[in-house]
Amino acid sequence: MKKFDKERVLVAVAGPVIALVLAIVLTSVVLLASGKNPIEPYTLMLQQLPYSDIQVLIINQASLYYIAAIAVALGFRMNLFNIGVDGQYRLAAVMTAVVGAHLALPSFLQIPLLLLVAMATGSFWAGIAGVLKVTRGVSEVVATIMLNSIATAVIGYVTLTDVWGVQVGNNSTTGIMKKSGWFPGINLGSDVGEIYGLVFLAVLLGIGYWIVLNRTRFGFDLRATGASETAAAASGVDAKRMVLVSMLISGAIAGLAGLPLLLGESHTYSLSFPVGLGFTAIGIALLGRNNPGGIALAALLWAFLDKASPALDYATPVAYDKEIATIMQGLIVFAVVISYAFVQQWALRRQQRRVGAELAAAAAQNTNKEVAA
Repeated sequence: MKKFDKERVLVAVAGPVIALVLAIVLTSVVLLASGKNPIEPYTLMLQQLPYSDIQVLIINQASLYYIAAIAVALGFRMNLFNIGVDGQYRLAAVMTAVVGAHLALPSFLQIPLLLLVAMATGSFWAGIAGVLKVTRGVSEVVATIMLNSIATAVIGYVTLTDVWGVQVGNNSTTGIMKKSGWFPGINLGSDVGEIYGLVFLAVLLGIGYWIVLNRTRFGFDLRATGASETAAAASGVDAKRMVLVSMLISGAIAGLAGLPLLLGESHTYSLSFPVGLGFTAIGIALLGRNNPGGIALAALLWAFLDKASPALDYATPVAYDKEIATIMQGLIVFAVVISYAFVQQWALRRQQRRVGAELAAAAAQNTNKEVAA
């Protein structure tokens, strides 16, 4: 049993490690090809880590990435590709901002209501793709990609000044939310910044994700259906129901992804609200192997690359383009696919050799018994 556990850990760790090493090597090749130092950019970014304000920025950004990646990972465990997390999270954020700007309740009611609005909006938007899949067989990939575009159009309509929009200079916003809906954070001083209070929501979601998947019947049914719908159906699991429920839950979690920023800092939805978060979450979920701990490390890595890379613009005597971090992120996703395929093939060959050796040993033992008899 110990040998099996060690091998399983090795397989789980090998993929991300190979992906990171390969991404660093390929990024270094790009730097060399452009005639620049292939090591200095990493050193410059690592030098940003001791600064408290950078640490706060990384933690805050990682909380958004983590929640979105958990939504993606839940779909992956069900063998569903919820590519629509970006649209679900943005639509949920804008609707939450509208409700928060036009409704004033005491904080102990306002904040839970805003959380419910975000979850309901994200769940509804993902549920459309889920219903299309179970009733008409429409691929969730196609449906969610189209829904992303529709969500962008809906957001554009909602932020019109004759609907719920408020024009602030050249920026279209939903207006400032009532203060009872602002979620307090951990203020570390004016020079450092404030950690979003909803960072702890991300932690709770990660714990809940692990418990549901590994300690509940629903989690077992979800994993079984993702592995084989036919086998799951044979054991009494309603595969279509699991697909729909999984999409609804994934959308609900996606709806929460923008709330740490919305309730903790911006307090309004505007054109400057992050776009592409859902697509970034796909790479983070892949790098983290859909494991809550792995996703947390991947989210922190991505946030570090985002928040430390601006220092490259101010390097002396030679400045580096901060897009180096973006290139590295893209190469990580590319390397993840390659490394995981390699590791899976390697693990399969090891398992086949081990089983073959055990069968050979058993056959030899039986032969010896027959000779002795």
